[in-house]
Amino acid sequence: MTIPDQDGRARTGARSGFLPLAAICLGFFIVMVDTTIVNVALPAISHDFGGGVVLQQWVVDSYTLVFAALLLSAGAAADRLGPRRVFEAGLLAFAVFSAACAFAPNGPLLVLARALQGLGAAALVPASLALINTTYHDRAARAKAIGVWGGMGGIAAAVGPVVGGALITLAGWPSVFLVNVPVSLAAYLLVRHAVPRSVPNPTRSVDVTGQVLAVVSLVVLVYGIIEGGGPAGWSPRTLGIVAAGLALVAVFLVVEHRKAQAMLPTTLFRDRVFSAAAATGLLLNFGFYGQFFVLTLYFQQLRHFSPLTAGLLLVPEAVGAIIGSPLGGRAAARIGARYTMVIGLTAGALGFLAFVLVDAGSGYALIVPAAFAAGLGMGFAMPAATTAAIEAAPRDLAGLASGAVNTARQLGSVLGVAVLGALVATGLPFLTGFHLAVAASAVVFLAGAALNLIVRPRRPSSVDADGEPVALVPVSPVPGPK
Repeated sequence: MTIPDQDGRARTGARSGFLPLAAICLGFFIVMVDTTIVNVALPAISHDFGGGVVLQQWVVDSYTLVFAALLLSAGAAADRLGPRRVFEAGLLAFAVFSAACAFAPNGPLLVLARALQGLGAAALVPASLALINTTYHDRAARAKAIGVWGGMGGIAAAVGPVVGGALITLAGWPSVFLVNVPVSLAAYLLVRHAVPRSVPNPTRSVDVTGQVLAVVSLVVLVYGIIEGGGPAGWSPRTLGIVAAGLALVAVFLVVEHRKAQAMLPTTLFRDRVFSAAAATGLLLNFGFYGQFFVLTLYFQQLRHFSPLTAGLLLVPEAVGAIIGSPLGGRAAARIGARYTMVIGLTAGALGFLAFVLVDAGSGYALIVPAAFAAGLGMGFAMPAATTAAIEAAPRDLAGLASGAVNTARQLGSVLGVAVLGALVATGLPFLTGFHLAVAASAVVFLAGAALNLIVRPRRPSSVDADGEPVALVPVSPVPGPK
């Protein structure tokens, strides 16, 4: 039986054990796997449907774009309708549209199915955290549950390329989407059995105007950037599309600034520490995931490695991120978030710069250390960026601050794939474009390090009852939708 507590949340003491956490994490796990498993399938998809690098960019970005644009509204929907209901709907949508991806007859319909798949992912991530919060009321148990949740993201990112490579070798690229269907349905049944119903909050509003503007502005902007790397090139038409996208982003910010209950409260960005931390999250994902995309193309299009070999060669980055994340958390506690971000961003930049030395015949002795350093730097800096943002936010906006940081990260992923992917699709020799892309990743990381050296921290404004700084949740070092 589910009993509302004094906060209006549901509690079931006997059921707040392993099974609810397994159900919640399974849904989150499959979303995180999808952020990396698809990358090794991109050349095979392009081989079947044509479209070159531009199609491959859209296969990645259509998913991440919807994920990023709907993340804040999905969190509000979880509050309004109840997180379990939203989580279940997300699992069903993810299963249905994963199957649609597998059976798509052409590139445009695959891109559309990927965008709808991102809708399910956007529902799952904030709802999974809300379910942990409503299921585990003991502070220590909740902290452990969140730790497991965060670790699942890193594990999923590590196994994604290998599992994807194996599936493609055995059954072709549609299998990387079909695998989502039984796992999503199993998670759905497990959630209905093990996770207590949560109490909805019908007073929580959804910012429809802001949501529509967010989606339209991001679609137009990303479309222009990707087209700039395609056959059309940077024509006046393409530049006009990019300018229109930027103008719509400006309109979105103006509208959000004037709304009383905005999807993205612009008051958060009055604090320069919060703004710097959110910008760092965006730069981290821009450099890392943009580089991850072009590195996949390097392995399969230039080196002609099999999907399985390419997947194995992508693992060092994910492993570096998994190792770097807890180390970065400890470092932030000892030396502060500011210098932890600087160290991580610099280490990641060195890894990217090492890729500039890679050519068409480079051995694993150069590729693997460079990939590991890039992932280690990313994982080391990300928890510190999240902690800095949450500590800078007012206590009553902590939830929205967490959503804003995660949205900034996902937006960085979208733009990274679009911009750096355009560099390898501009008609230059592939290796030249690859070197430009990884050098750009290094520059972006170094810019983030410089930003954090310039912006000085202040005392945290959010503390708990014991006077300790409040940090909401650890952010998975590699998602994508994380």
